[in-house]
Amino acid sequence: MQILEDSEIVQLFHQRDQRAIRETESKYGALGLGMASNLTGSRQDGEECVNDALMRLWDKIPPAKPESLGGFFMTVCRRIALDKRKEQHREKRGGGQAAVAFEELSECIASPERPEEQIDRRALSGAVSRFLDTLPAETRVMFILRYWSCLSVQEVAAECGAGESKVKMTLLRTRKKLKDYLEQEGFL
Repeated sequence: MQILEDSEIVQLFHQRDQRAIRETESKYGALGLGMASNLTGSRQDGEECVNDALMRLWDKIPPAKPESLGGFFMTVCRRIALDKRKEQHREKRGGGQAAVAFEELSECIASPERPEEQIDRRALSGAVSRFLDTLPAETRVMFILRYWSCLSVQEVAAECGAGESKVKMTLLRTRKKLKDYLEQEGFL
C-alpha cells in the first residue's frame, strides 16, 4: 500500500473523501496513539483521543489547509489528550512520561508564579522556539518528541531510528544548551 503525501491527504479532506481519515490514521495514528496514551496514562484513552482527533480534522479541513498534516493532527490530538487528562484530574500523568519529561525540563524553565506570568510565558516560548531553530534537525525532532509529544525515550529512539543511549545523551546535552541559552537570554 502506497503512503500518500500530506498534500494528497489534505486534498482528500477537501473533496470530503472518507479515505482521508484512513490515510491520516495509517500515516500518523501510531505516533498520535503513543503521545495520547502517555499523556492520559491509558491506551484506551489514547485510542479515544486519536479517534476524536480524526473527527476534528474532518470538521476542520476544510476550511483549514494545513501545510503539515502530521503537525496539525498531532496538535489536535495533544490538545484532546491534555483536556482528557485535565478532566480526569490524574496525578500520575502520561503513564509517568509527561511527569518525567516536565521534571527533566524543570531546571530550564522559569517559575510560573511571577506576577507577569503571561508575558513571561510568551517571551519564554519565543526564546525556546529561537533555541530550537538553532538545533540540527535530528536533535530538534528528538527534543520535540520527548518534551512536546511526551514520548518515552524508547519511543523517541524508535521514531528516530537511533539507540536509546544516543537519545538520552542528545536530550541531556540539549537540556544543558537550553539552560545556558535561557540564562543568556535572562530567563534564569
